[in-house]
Amino acid sequence: MPKSSATARARKIKLILFDVDGVLTDGKIWIFPAPGGSDAGVQQAVLEKSVLERSAQHGGGFGLHSTTLIEAKGFHAHDGTAISFCRLAGIKTGIITKRISETVALRAQDLKIDHVHQGIQDKGSVFAHILDKEGISASEAAFVGDDVIDLPAMRRCGLAIAVKNARPEVKAEAHWITPHAGGDGAARDAVEYILKAQGKWKQAVEEYISERS
Repeated sequence: MPKSSATARARKIKLILFDVDGVLTDGKIWIFPAPGGSDAGVQQAVLEKSVLERSAQHGGGFGLHSTTLIEAKGFHAHDGTAISFCRLAGIKTGIITKRISETVALRAQDLKIDHVHQGIQDKGSVFAHILDKEGISASEAAFVGDDVIDLPAMRRCGLAIAVKNARPEVKAEAHWITPHAGGDGAARDAVEYILKAQGKWKQAVEEYISERS
């Protein structure tokens, strides 16, 4: 893919899709013993199950299914802010991930992410499905990935972005590479790059500040 056209490609973007592990996180998966069965713990488990069922597509993915263990991930606050910037700039967001995780479902709900697809083996097909739902072309969508499972979606999108810690095969096919690694602000890098290319960055920042003042 020619990298010289990345800025021109970024100007067309109306939708940004992200992988999760290695992009919105640093790729590490933490497994902890679940707390004792208090009423609060049971209520939380019911909530997480409900949220998870709405986001998990079970298309060949995998995840931890246990009442005694909890899967945890770490998300960067800068990336969460970036999702807000997208909303203010009129750009839709989404995640496509192979793993199925309550943590991811809850984080996506908290950030009001538009498209949440977990348990996905074939990311290219889900990417096409989201385009149809949004009524946009592939050239108007960006995908941010880090590993080879992301390549089918990255090869179809208008702007393929690899994070700093992506595998060499992924970087080789990306139009642009973030200066930060996954879980360390890479998603924020991608959003800033696109909004600056579109001339929307300063306005999004000012609106974000105004909302909180």
